[in-house]
Amino acid sequence: MTDGADRRIQAARRIIVHVAEWLQADLSIRLWNGEVLPLGPGARDDICIVVARPSALRRLLFRPRLMTLFELFAGGDLAIEGGSPLEAADRWEHGRAVHLARRVDKGLLARLALPFLFDGRDPVAVLPAWDASGDDGVGRVRAARRDRDFIGFHYDVGNDFYDLFLDPEMVYSSAVFPETDSTLDQAQTHKLDLICRKLNLKPGQHLLDVGCGWGGLACHAAQHYGVTVHGVTLSRAQLEFARDKVSRLGLEDRVSLELRDYREVDGAEAYDAIAQVEMFEHAGFANHDRHFEQMRHLLKPGGLYFHQASVRRGGKGPLRPTATTRVITRFIFPGGELDTLGMTVTNLGRHGFEVLDVEDLREHFALTLRHWAARLYANRDRAEAMAGAERTRLWQIYFALFAKGFERGAVLVYQTVARKRRPGSSGLPLDRGRLYR
Repeated sequence: MTDGADRRIQAARRIIVHVAEWLQADLSIRLWNGEVLPLGPGARDDICIVVARPSALRRLLFRPRLMTLFELFAGGDLAIEGGSPLEAADRWEHGRAVHLARRVDKGLLARLALPFLFDGRDPVAVLPAWDASGDDGVGRVRAARRDRDFIGFHYDVGNDFYDLFLDPEMVYSSAVFPETDSTLDQAQTHKLDLICRKLNLKPGQHLLDVGCGWGGLACHAAQHYGVTVHGVTLSRAQLEFARDKVSRLGLEDRVSLELRDYREVDGAEAYDAIAQVEMFEHAGFANHDRHFEQMRHLLKPGGLYFHQASVRRGGKGPLRPTATTRVITRFIFPGGELDTLGMTVTNLGRHGFEVLDVEDLREHFALTLRHWAARLYANRDRAEAMAGAERTRLWQIYFALFAKGFERGAVLVYQTVARKRRPGSSGLPLDRGRLYR
């Protein structure tokens, strides 16, 4: 071992010991020379974070950001062996990990970084990331917002890829678990039925499914509630799958699907009910007014609107991009922006709706993500063959990040039901408990 290499190993040992003092995790780090170091007192080594080369540690030292972690894991310079990223994240207290950069001794780390300063730079992996050039910041009007391209980037990876971790109905949104030990399949079917009950669907009514995905809700509503459904999506891959499903189930007379932006759907006061299930996150702040205006335009007087969306906690000041949102919009959901529950309810009121029901599902989404993470990890070899190793690793880290976020309450998800305002009774029973039987 050369003197330079020896100095880097010695510095790496001291860095990890210092980080372990604060992190106190129950897993270990394996350095590029094979040496294994615990990340906390009595930490096990059955799950290890592998530092493949010195340049990975150098990048973390000189740019200690969540973006750097995503880049390193996706590119393979950091890896997790012995478990999934979520299983590794379960081995530390998430609050300590989030605040780690503020707690460590920056002067000490700066001194320990010196042996890595002139280390030869390894090539950086080319990752499947969105080219954000030309996109403005959060909340600004985008003159030529590329929504169809945004959706294609995320969803047109391939139906077979999503089939590796979703339920048989291909529902890509938070499930609702009737019991903690319910299967994902049971929880997603329960969620689809819950949406139909919250919309008080009846035979002969017309439902618009905005962002219909792979057709799970559209087919469930038509089959079990006798409604006629029109669904729209911007994903060609989803549309092809959903149309095949409609044909297979013999629902062509009750379900029509098309590739169209929902804001271009015609028909004033044409629908008894509209469902939007976790599409709204793609809309962008600048388009929120237009979204709610379109919902009101398409609904009959007294019609019901179902809105399921992930939101941020909010705060005293304006919403600004966070480290998490920057990473997610670059690698996972380009164009995505999360509002707050308060913004949703306020906008519904501003645009002629009466809010009837609001339910927090964040713990259900945490459970959903755990199921997705476990399934994707179990099928990771097949996923890599379909979508590439980098994208597969990105999705695993994304699931882990948001599972912990929902568990901590850093991100939330709500089902909100609103009625297009009109004088008189809402038409719903006084006992809302019927929804949950």
